[in-house]
Amino acid sequence: MSRRTDRSAQSLEQLENSDWGDPPADATRLIETVHRLRRKPLALLTVEDLRLLLGQQVGVPFLVPRALAMLEQDPLCEGDFYPGDLLEATLRAPLSHWRARPDHLERLERVLASIDTTTEDFDSLPRERIDAFREKLRA
Repeated sequence: MSRRTDRSAQSLEQLENSDWGDPPADATRLIETVHRLRRKPLALLTVEDLRLLLGQQVGVPFLVPRALAMLEQDPLCEGDFYPGDLLEATLRAPLSHWRARPDHLERLERVLASIDTTTEDFDSLPRERIDAFREKLRA
């Protein structure tokens, strides 16, 4: 079994070797959901799961490759909000991640280049977000 297969069967909790325990009794639904998703095998995480976790910057090194694989299939795939919401969450990954993983950045740039900016759905993903991401990388 390959390392990649092993990882996809594991949860963030296992991969990070960090059990956060149960959420506090007064936790918000978001916090409860993050705790639950950290226990779910990576292979079972949905677009919405990835959007939510990446939006909270949880498990970034392990989740960005999975998000990129989904985005390579459909750059404007959507979770619960709008077309391109996973892409937006992925763009919010820390710059340190992209700088440390140029292979991930190359994949992301290919995804961005593949987006047809003339589609109706593109209005949901402002060009400014992509431009701001690229500007931060240059800084």
